[in-house]
Amino acid sequence: EALRAELARSRQQVADMAAAQEEFLRAVSHDLRAPLRHVTSYGTLVREVLGDLPAEVVQSPALQEALEFLATMDQSARRMGLMIDGLLAITRATRAPLRCETVALADAVAQARADLAGAEAGREVQWHLAPDLPVLDADAGLLRELLVQVLGNALKFTRGQAVAQIHIGAEPVGDGRVAVTVRDNGTGFDPARAGALFGVFQRLHRETEFEGVGTGLALCRVIAQRHGAQIAAAGTLGEGCTVRLEWPQP
Repeated sequence: EALRAELARSRQQVADMAAAQEEFLRAVSHDLRAPLRHVTSYGTLVREVLGDLPAEVVQSPALQEALEFLATMDQSARRMGLMIDGLLAITRATRAPLRCETVALADAVAQARADLAGAEAGREVQWHLAPDLPVLDADAGLLRELLVQVLGNALKFTRGQAVAQIHIGAEPVGDGRVAVTVRDNGTGFDPARAGALFGVFQRLHRETEFEGVGTGLALCRVIAQRHGAQIAAAGTLGEGCTVRLEWPQP
């Protein structure tokens, strides 16, 4: 009887946590977006009103400074919207049913590259894929989402290169696992700060250099952990980055 009572309490706690997460998702996806929409839309209206003033007033230093303030406000509001989107993606990845199957890594990479076609357009990008990429035990949708983030970062941080070089390889590491690596010749990062890479809203580069709000790798970590996998990154400033995944095989 005591064990049954404890089991019932545990189930109730799980149900309460699920309800709390649902409430969080509702608040994030709707309630927090409404004031952000007001900030961006009314900022636009203010700029339009100021633009209708006489030319000598619009060109005055005081009004130009006010317009700069409005631009900063708008940029910050849009950035907060992206942060909310990132938190939602992480929460959904945490809660999504895990439907693992045998997934060919080469096919998953091809699908992720198709999603990233816009980021590759107009650039010279050389992809080097090992000919024997393995199959993984994974939820196909979540694996694709992870690869979009990792390959998207490789494309983003190689924009300063005349030719972007992205290498994708794999090797067995024992215990039914395989190490998948994605290596690029991009800007890299200070290895002393590698521990912060997978934290939420953690960034190692200024926003003026590279866009993003610091949720992509946090999302990757959640997806990897749900599969019993591990993810890590190594890099050197000016010498690129290598992301390593240790993933279960079927």
